[in-house]
Amino acid sequence: MSLSTRTKSGIAATAAAAVCAAAATTLTLGTGSAATAEDQQPAIVEDFHYPGADQILADYHVQLLSGDGHILFAACPSGPDTVGLIQVRTSDPVGQGSDGRVCFHVIAPTGHLTMKIPAVYSIRGDGINSGAGHKVRAELTTDSGQHSTVDVNPSGTTQVGVGTNPPGAPTTLLQLDASS
Repeated sequence: MSLSTRTKSGIAATAAAAVCAAAATTLTLGTGSAATAEDQQPAIVEDFHYPGADQILADYHVQLLSGDGHILFAACPSGPDTVGLIQVRTSDPVGQGSDGRVCFHVIAPTGHLTMKIPAVYSIRGDGINSGAGHKVRAELTTDSGQHSTVDVNPSGTTQVGVGTNPPGAPTTLLQLDASS
């Protein structure tokens, strides 16, 4: 039975990789001593802290804590059209121009973001048409520590806290979870 050229190339590449791996594990320094932990790069550990959170807090008064990188803080457009963005409304002076609007862009089918945005009264989904947009769950808490989870209308506005009828207690937005 004869091996094809392609199969032979694959076997040769696999053998070469194995030899390189074996050589790397037995590599010694010029002095003949084995490499120590100090000689190697530190391991990269993802802590999921939101990049640029300190600057966002300073500029926009929005405290972003952590996430998976799939829900991003975004500048809210001027005017009412926020289609394609999740828009959070608060009575606190936060966001661009301290107008009480904070926007987020979901860049993947799913996403997770933890934050602290006080005095939130509404959350608008990112959908363009009725039923379109990400399914978003918002976790909120009141000053007294009463936690609640709300399903956000994917293509409309969901009232929370003092925005509900009858008005509820002021709420702080703690988390957004998005899925398709």
